[in-house]
Amino acid sequence: MNIPVRRVTWPRTVRIIRSIHPSIDLFEDIADPADWEALASAEAKFNPRIRESIGDLSKVPVARRVTGPGASWVMAPFVHCSPLRPGRFSDGSFGLYYAGDRTEVAIAETIHHHARFMRATNEAPGWTSQFRELIGAVDADLDDVAGRADLFDPDDYRASQVFGAERRAAGSNGITWPSIRYPDGRCIAAFWPDVIPIPTQGAHFAYHWNGEAVDYVKQLDSGEVWRVS
Repeated sequence: MNIPVRRVTWPRTVRIIRSIHPSIDLFEDIADPADWEALASAEAKFNPRIRESIGDLSKVPVARRVTGPGASWVMAPFVHCSPLRPGRFSDGSFGLYYAGDRTEVAIAETIHHHARFMRATNEAPGWTSQFRELIGAVDADLDDVAGRADLFDPDDYRASQVFGAERRAAGSNGITWPSIRYPDGRCIAAFWPDVIPIPTQGAHFAYHWNGEAVDYVKQLDSGEVWRVS
């Protein structure tokens, strides 16, 4: 498979996640990642629910784990992946760290998926969910699939999921592509936690659901509200 690889260097990446997700102490500590399984097993003797909080550590090889303040935000999508939550480049059997090159891109991408969930569960209108912005960076060699229109179907991810699995198995660091939801925006998907530096927390947002679509976004720290076009 001849896929162009290019160095992607962005001083700013933005990922949007649900605010309800707590940090995971094991990842935030200074403990050696090689000791995580033993530490988790010991703690589970006193708190059986800790394993559910930590996730599936076997999804990430020791050498590719990250640790320290903020590491939960990077590790979480890899250890808590699930076939119930597939994405464009994964069927959910493995995780990725998705991010956009600006806040507007990350919001547009998450609005699409949030709206699908809200429709599927027939949620009532209102300011239904809160999200946090993770501000990071990227400086890595990634597969550039800008020329692969077959991977950009707005809703059918079957072809792109097969592609993602193949590239991960081939040793790729991740993928970069033009945003499907925001014109001129770009996205990345890192296959492993150590591909990107640990992000910091940015703004907090709320999405308004009108029963059919997300029609407003509010930045909670400033109170600014804007309409989703």
